[in-house]
Amino acid sequence: MNLDYHKMAEIFSKTKGVTIEHFIIIHKVERIKELITYDNLNITEISYKMKYSSVAHLSRQFKKVTGLTPTFFKSLSKRERKNLEDL
Repeated sequence: MNLDYHKMAEIFSKTKGVTIEHFIIIHKVERIKELITYDNLNITEISYKMKYSSVAHLSRQFKKVTGLTPTFFKSLSKRERKNLEDL
């Protein structure tokens, strides 16, 4: 593309309305939500899978984006899911 990072970041921010970093964080949190809801991984395993340096770091970013802790989100997603035989 022959653009330096700062120019590309400026164009991205104007186009998407968020910084590249925030865009990536939002998408990572969406993937974490999927893993919490549909996989049988615990938060530590998800943290490792998503390449976070620690569970605390994942939890801080998750809460900053969603307003919820990953553990609380997991408890909500368990209540909302229905077994196939109950449908």
